[in-house]
Amino acid sequence: MSSRTPSGQARTSGERAVARHGWAHALVTVLGGLLAMAVVAGLGLWAAGAADLPDGSFAPVVAATMVAAVGGTVKLAGSAGDLADTRAGLTVIPLSVTLTGALVIAWGFLRPLRHRAVAGAKELAGWAGRVAALWLLALIGLTLAARHTFDISLGDDTLGELGDLFGGSPKVGFTTDVPLSVFVGVVWLAGVLVLALLVSRGAPLPAKLLRFQASVRPAAYAMVALLLAFVVIGVVIALIVAATKGHARETFAVILLGIPNLVWPALTIGLGATWNGRVEGPFGLPMPQVLDEVLRTPDISELNLRTLAEHDGRVWWLLVVDIVLLLAAAFVMAARSPARVRAWQHAVHMAVALVLTVFMICLVGRISAHYGLSVLGIGDLGGGLGGELFLRPRLWGAVGLAVPWGLVTGFAGALLARHVRRRGEVRSDSGD
Repeated sequence: MSSRTPSGQARTSGERAVARHGWAHALVTVLGGLLAMAVVAGLGLWAAGAADLPDGSFAPVVAATMVAAVGGTVKLAGSAGDLADTRAGLTVIPLSVTLTGALVIAWGFLRPLRHRAVAGAKELAGWAGRVAALWLLALIGLTLAARHTFDISLGDDTLGELGDLFGGSPKVGFTTDVPLSVFVGVVWLAGVLVLALLVSRGAPLPAKLLRFQASVRPAAYAMVALLLAFVVIGVVIALIVAATKGHARETFAVILLGIPNLVWPALTIGLGATWNGRVEGPFGLPMPQVLDEVLRTPDISELNLRTLAEHDGRVWWLLVVDIVLLLAAAFVMAARSPARVRAWQHAVHMAVALVLTVFMICLVGRISAHYGLSVLGIGDLGGGLGGELFLRPRLWGAVGLAVPWGLVTGFAGALLARHVRRRGEVRSDSGD
């Protein structure tokens, strides 16, 4: 009888663990993430003027924004009658919506796991599987709802009369690639859950993975803190701009839809990276104005510290901000690491983490948008109805710059944290 007691206690403990994160908790986690994303996307789109779109298209646009936020594919399509043709395309991830959903889902995923040192692989997989199953159903619903077609007015001038005469009034619609969007959305969720486990010091890991937490968890936490710090700084600057220079509604649209799209590439530019881009036609970057000035040229422009400083010398503060925040991140990483980790190891950990972070920024920070209308084979009529905007990084140059920055700041952060008492450290004056 007594030999079965530990087994029975283990089963009871396992049942309590499952009860703490069963289907009800998974549903709350998924619905909480979706609701947060919908609120941020809806308010941002309203501030951007999307509430005025015709034919009741606001709700589908919100759904499409949420799909794009998790990496889904939103396709634009247009038609303008038999004698006209339209072309349109949009590739951008609204990273404010992405970040909001990731933080809420990560919090909901970790909450039932707190106050435990170790969790079995089957238990974690089962809990993540519940969340993923409900997330899959939600994604399917979102991708099916994210489709709509509406008319674009050409105005009351000659162009509008030609459109009515030839049946060429343009229609623009959007839809989603359901299988691809659902697949990418599930991969996005997996990344969020894995990163949540890596960042949280209190989240349990399977026993076989505990040996990696000393090197991975402090670095992951430091990089997430670094990215969030840039977002907070960007929001503060945006609010100051809105209060002092007006355009409050447009500024809030940027904050709610894409503030990380601006500040995270700024992090890489502060490291010395270069982005290529161009702005043409009605498209534009609402803030800061210097970006639009640099990119609105006949040819492809370079966006880096030098070209930005030619228009506004204050851009050099990006370099200072990068130095301060990278040193702070390296210090936090070292302070959260066990005492046995040496300074050169901190430098390597910081370099690897910063390389991965910069690589991620370069992948998600790309922007591409274009729209054009032609009638009777004459392209881009209507002036304001045609345009192009794109922004893409020089990937390997940015990743390469992250290596020396990570090594130097990682080593310096380790030196700054020498006098901080850390886990596993034994003081000589402990009284022995």
